[in-house]
Amino acid sequence: MSNERKNILVAGASGVIGRRLCRLLIEDGWRVTGTTRSSDKTSALASNGVEPAVVDVFDEGMLRRVVARARPDVVVHQLTDLPPGLDPEKMAEARVRTVRIREIGTRNLLAATVAAGAGRMIAQSIAFAYAPGPVPYHEDAPLDVDDPGVRGLTARAVDSLENQVLHAPLEGIILRYGKLYGPGTGFDDPPGGGALHVDAAADAARRAVTRGRTGIYNVAEEDGTVSSRRAVAEFGWDAGFRIR
Repeated sequence: MSNERKNILVAGASGVIGRRLCRLLIEDGWRVTGTTRSSDKTSALASNGVEPAVVDVFDEGMLRRVVARARPDVVVHQLTDLPPGLDPEKMAEARVRTVRIREIGTRNLLAATVAAGAGRMIAQSIAFAYAPGPVPYHEDAPLDVDDPGVRGLTARAVDSLENQVLHAPLEGIILRYGKLYGPGTGFDDPPGGGALHVDAAADAARRAVTRGRTGIYNVAEEDGTVSSRRAVAEFGWDAGFRIR
C-alpha cells in the first residue's frame, strides 16, 4: 500500500503509544486524525500535526461521524483506560473500564470503520494473557480465558477484541504487546516476562499499517517468554527501535 496522501485515524491518539505513533505516521507522510476523550488534550495533538477529534468510543453516533469525516484508509485502535504507571490503587476500576472498551468499544469502532470504508485496522492487544504452558508463547497458544479471576476477565476481553477484528470485513492486524516501559509509561526499566519499549510498540503499529497479513503478532523483546519472530519476519520489526 502506498501511503501518499493517505488518511489514517488513530483511536487513542493522546495515549502513551498513540502520541508516539502519531509522530511516526506524520513523518511518513500520513494525514492523521487522532481521537481523544478530553478536549484538554486537543492542543497538544494539534501542535504535533494531528487533526484532533474529541469523541467517546461509547457514543456510537458521534464516533461514526468522526470516523466518516476522517475518511481513513486505515484505523489504528490504541484504546485503553489504564492509570499512569498502572497505579495499583486504581487498577481494579481501570480493568473494568478497559474490558468494556475491548468488548463494546471495539464493536463500535469497527462498525464506524467499516461504515467509513476503511480497509485495514491495527488493534492493540496484549502478550501476557496466555494460559500457563510451554514458553516461549507463540501466537497460536491459548489465552487464559478459563481462569476464574482477574486474569480470566482480561483474557476474555482480549479474546473478544481479537475475534471481532479478525472476523470483520477488512484486513485485521492484532498486535499483542508486551509489558510497556519507557517515556510516559511510569516504568524506566524493562519488566520481566516480555518487556516492550513504548517506542518499539509505536513502530510496530506504524509498520503494520502498510505491512503484514491479517492475523495475530506478538510484539515483545525476546527474553524467553513470548516469541516475536512473526512480527520480525512480516514487518521487519526491531525491538531495539527508539525515536531519536
